[in-house]
Amino acid sequence: MRHDLVSDMLSAMKVSENFGKKSVSIKASGMEKDILLLLQKNGYIGSFEMIEDGKGGRFEIQLIGKINDCGSIRPRFAVKSGNFEKWEQRFLPAAGVGLLILSTSKGIMTHAEAKQQKIGGKLLAYVY
Repeated sequence: MRHDLVSDMLSAMKVSENFGKKSVSIKASGMEKDILLLLQKNGYIGSFEMIEDGKGGRFEIQLIGKINDCGSIRPRFAVKSGNFEKWEQRFLPAAGVGLLILSTSKGIMTHAEAKQQKIGGKLLAYVY
């Protein structure tokens, strides 16, 4: 039984990248679509498409070999707008490398976008 779809998605992508696969198929949900759009916009994955299978659908994701590590952040830590440096040091390898993905009141976004808009949120995942 799946309990954390974000963690399942990111681990499937990481394992597929490590084995050199060009694509991976994962179960679809709304939050996963938003995270995939962020990853695509920032150049970590190629295109992805929704495939309807009668059970809620699946995403077929094209991998381009840019993901070194990624993972879900549990528990979902709350982050204030000026407090991102602590979490960058904890989850990312160096300053300016990688993304923290947050759930905010204005939707799912990266930590850089949240800094620019001066809003906080809950940490969902990291990728670099």
